[in-house]
Amino acid sequence: MDERIVQFIAGLRAAGVRVSLAESQDAFRAVGHLGVTDREAFRTALRTTLVKEHDDGPLFDRLFPMYFSSGGPPLIPSEEALTPEQQKMLEAAMRALAGDLSRLLQMLASGRGPTREEMEQFARQAGAGPRSVRRPENQPWLTREMLRRMGLAEGLAEQIERLMQQLAAMGMTPEGQAAVLRLIAANRDLLAQQAEQFAGQNIAQRMTEQPPTKMDETELMQRPFRDLSEAEARELRRLVARLAARLRSRAALRQKKGDGKILDPKTTLRANLRTGSVPFELHFKKRHLKPKFALICDVSESMRSVVEFMLRLMYEMQDQVAKARSFGFYDRLEEVSDEFIGHRPDEAIPLILHRFPYRPYGTDLGHSLCNFCGDYLDAVDRRTTVVFLGDGRNNYNDPRLDQFEQIKRRARRVVWFNPEPRYQWGTGDSDMLQYQPLCDAVHQVSNLSELADAVDKLFAAR
Repeated sequence: MDERIVQFIAGLRAAGVRVSLAESQDAFRAVGHLGVTDREAFRTALRTTLVKEHDDGPLFDRLFPMYFSSGGPPLIPSEEALTPEQQKMLEAAMRALAGDLSRLLQMLASGRGPTREEMEQFARQAGAGPRSVRRPENQPWLTREMLRRMGLAEGLAEQIERLMQQLAAMGMTPEGQAAVLRLIAANRDLLAQQAEQFAGQNIAQRMTEQPPTKMDETELMQRPFRDLSEAEARELRRLVARLAARLRSRAALRQKKGDGKILDPKTTLRANLRTGSVPFELHFKKRHLKPKFALICDVSESMRSVVEFMLRLMYEMQDQVAKARSFGFYDRLEEVSDEFIGHRPDEAIPLILHRFPYRPYGTDLGHSLCNFCGDYLDAVDRRTTVVFLGDGRNNYNDPRLDQFEQIKRRARRVVWFNPEPRYQWGTGDSDMLQYQPLCDAVHQVSNLSELADAVDKLFAAR
């Protein structure tokens, strides 16, 4: 246990938490007095001695289960959830469909989970490696990719339906089929917990091996959002205000440059009819240079860091905007503009993200587009630039391109910001290549530098 505590302290330091030698000694003394049998007392002892700043508390809470967990709850064996007769019929059905059922469904139905070697293989396939993910913020992403490699999101429903049909053909009662479905659903959730804990332990090991590094401002702005530590994210938040000030100045200069008067021939002719259309009185066009925006943001777990910095930038730029309305979506879409009324970003952004609790494979952009067209289409007119911020991943749901086209017909422009590398667009459950032709512009925004350039282009377009 002493070695694990040392690794945990090294992981905290790698993530940007300042832990001195004296504080480390205090942690060992506290654990020596309280012991390790009471998990909550053990956790409180470490938190009290190692965390000095309020902002480091959430990071401690995220790292603790990565270093001090048992590997996740075991799957439920079929013999514990089914009667002997139901179990025999299930085994016979699985043998009959042996060539059609994936290894995943066999594990879920039998309750015999993957070995550690198999979990390590799935993690490597998902991108975990000596030089890969090393940040606690990457745990949801790595978990999702591991489950995707296992086949949890692709084709599993069809296989379960085929298994149920085979059981019905063999004479299993509806009650027995319902028991099998409950067993598979319960084991699916337990397997997701196992993958989450394994991903966390993998990241914890990489963090312990990687010493903390100091980065200058330019390097920090180039670091991908998904790789930011808590300390680096805090530093970037401080940079946003200075960056937004520069962007505001550029937008204001463009507006001032565009203030030259443009003759309005129609109005001039009408006003001078009394003089035989001799233009004694000249009229000029009034230009509305400040843009209007409708921001539609994917607030799923993989997108939250990008959304936070986008909303911060737009908040700081609000004096250069005629009107902006913000919307968040996960499995549904809601307007979140009111959260910024009377709240600073530090308060507003947690309130927004809290409205969309995480659940695995919950993103449904197609349904959210229907919500927008049904309830909020008045936010878009011929002066509005609609900005989509998301990775275009839709969990194999209907992308509802017809609803997207309806928004495009009403808007002045439609722009998409995507944090994923372009080579990943259209892979797996990504519908990005279907949305891309319908957009006026698409920008990759994997870091703050790219995001700032994309936002600057929004204010440059007229």
